[in-house]
Amino acid sequence: MNSIPAILWVLLFGAIAGWLASMIVGGGGGLVRNIILGLVGSVVGSFLFSGFGIFTGQPLLAGLLSAVLGAIVVVVVARFIT
Repeated sequence: MNSIPAILWVLLFGAIAGWLASMIVGGGGGLVRNIILGLVGSVVGSFLFSGFGIFTGQPLLAGLLSAVLGAIVVVVVARFIT
């Protein structure tokens, strides 16, 4: 299995999640910021979802939802700190 397409899918997924979080919370950002926000949000969201025992049954939908919610948490916490 080639890892380059997998990495591209992760970056695309992160960009979408970061962009959605930016649209919900407000305050746009560039592509790189959205990718980083989405990737960090994905980690935070999966931690929160697993901590509360939440699973939707559809891995793609659950992953996107947890990434967006995690990115929103990251944005809110970052704004609170700064």
